[in-house]
Amino acid sequence: MTVLIEAKGLQKTFRITKRRTGFLGGVRSIVDPEVRSVEAVRDLSLSIQQGEMVGLIGPNGAGKSTTIKMLTGILKPTAGHLQVAGLNPIQQRRSLAARIGVVFGQRTQLWWDLPLIDSLQLLRHLYRVPEIRHRENLAQLRKMLDLDEFIDTPVRQLSLGQRMRGDLAAALLHEPELLYLDEPTIGLDVIAKARIREALLALNTKRGTTLLLTTHDMDDIETLCPRMLIIDHGQKLYDGTVTAIRERFGGERTLIATLDSASQLPGNQQNVPILPDLPAGVQVLSSDGPTLVLSFGRETMPAHELVAWLGARYPLRDVTFQEPEVEDVIRRIYEEGLLLKEKAL
Repeated sequence: MTVLIEAKGLQKTFRITKRRTGFLGGVRSIVDPEVRSVEAVRDLSLSIQQGEMVGLIGPNGAGKSTTIKMLTGILKPTAGHLQVAGLNPIQQRRSLAARIGVVFGQRTQLWWDLPLIDSLQLLRHLYRVPEIRHRENLAQLRKMLDLDEFIDTPVRQLSLGQRMRGDLAAALLHEPELLYLDEPTIGLDVIAKARIREALLALNTKRGTTLLLTTHDMDDIETLCPRMLIIDHGQKLYDGTVTAIRERFGGERTLIATLDSASQLPGNQQNVPILPDLPAGVQVLSSDGPTLVLSFGRETMPAHELVAWLGARYPLRDVTFQEPEVEDVIRRIYEEGLLLKEKAL
């Protein structure tokens, strides 16, 4: 596989100047400002192969947008090595621009007062796309993103979901091999989010486009990205799958078992069944007729052993598991500093 993004020891430090409010020699100082350094990205290394769909997540101020801006050539790294599509983003920024597409959820590259179709035509000239190729790409994007219902409408009159689809089309007209998405579904309703996600999955499947996505919406990550990068305070904390992070930090899981007969379960006054010899760490949450709900941690016992334990005592009709929501898992990681604690060990 071709490595499309290669970063080693990437660092970005901003120097922030603040005018002192105190006095120097009895006179308010305006010529001796306070200068401090803020490390937005710290020793970040990553490698992304062609065709991957990778989610980059972290709390506000974690360094996500700064990282994207370095990868696109907007910001120059303070230190470290960086190559994107075999190019140096700063030294070969113009060449790189022809090979990447960028969508910022709260900004637009469309002309505000022009109909959407006019913006898409003007972008052909900016990217120097041959007319025949542009016509074919535009036809595909109109169908993929369902643009025809509003393609002649001025951009300022579009809904947020329509504008996002227009921005996505604008970023894809020149067939970039790498697409950066910064909060592409922010503020969208459920239907608009689903359309954007479907289009991105189709794009990756049909064109093999590589996607790097930053978002606070964990449904975006679970739907689109088999791989996830977590950064906080400018440093990488995790690089792996959503499944693996859930297994490591997911906490309690839920087993929902449907029995053949609920009458076999002696209950207490709150109608919660009492199971004798319940394994340590397993808790009965509730019951509703023949349905029994248990919670258990991954460290308590494997799921199949709990099913075997229950099945040896009660006739089971059906068994299902509920994994903790990945959004809750990520919240725990941030609030409790779980990955930082692991890293310190």
